[in-house]
Amino acid sequence: MKILVCIKQVPDTADIKWTENNTIQREGVESVINPFDIYAIETALEIKKSCENVEITALSMGPLQAEEILRKAIAVGCDNGVLVSDKKFAGADTYSTGKTIAAAIKTFCPDFDLIICGQFATDGDTAQTGPTIANNLDIPQVTYVKQINSCENNSITLERETEEGTETLKVHFPALICVLQNDKEPQRPRINGIIKAQKAEIQTLTLNDIGLSSDEVGIKGSPTYVSKAFRPENKREKCVIINTCDELFEKLCQCGVKINE
Repeated sequence: MKILVCIKQVPDTADIKWTENNTIQREGVESVINPFDIYAIETALEIKKSCENVEITALSMGPLQAEEILRKAIAVGCDNGVLVSDKKFAGADTYSTGKTIAAAIKTFCPDFDLIICGQFATDGDTAQTGPTIANNLDIPQVTYVKQINSCENNSITLERETEEGTETLKVHFPALICVLQNDKEPQRPRINGIIKAQKAEIQTLTLNDIGLSSDEVGIKGSPTYVSKAFRPENKREKCVIINTCDELFEKLCQCGVKINE
């Protein structure tokens, strides 16, 4: 079974910077693995424990420095890492990103069985990239996945969160799932994993490798545009400390609240 885990390098929330096009600056900025993607890795490793002959490839789209998070993924148990990187990919929205990643998957691993994504990214919170990848690959998708119940050679049974509760679904491969955070403790790298990650050869795919034109990727291939980006002001309203019921009653009366005695 071939599993692809899509992971994203996101800026540390305390160090967000914007480019002149109002997109997030990623090069030269301290970054971490998107928290939801950590659980995507954990889901893949969980499947690997329950099934035989599972190969996990971590995939990321971003600047060359994103190679660092691919090595972290290998350190905790992934087998390979692939980086989709080209300056022409910069500024891509979720539509363009999903199209680019799907084209990369068709190039280096067209015989995949399962793609696992985190449900959200902390730098965008749109939950659109995973479904866009699935749409471009024309495969079934399941979002808001809470847990994996079982995995067979050609299908997976899982639970997903809905507004009404939960659903149990069985999905046949190839497929894509987007997972939520859960209460399981993410695995930490061991010394053998760190050594493997340091020695690993990360495959890099550029625009010339994936069969798309420059007009289909990056800002040119993005139908959405960020007109303004700003950091919200941290405003603190004055508060009043009330110690007794009489004080509370008086304050409510001053505010015009009608109270039936």
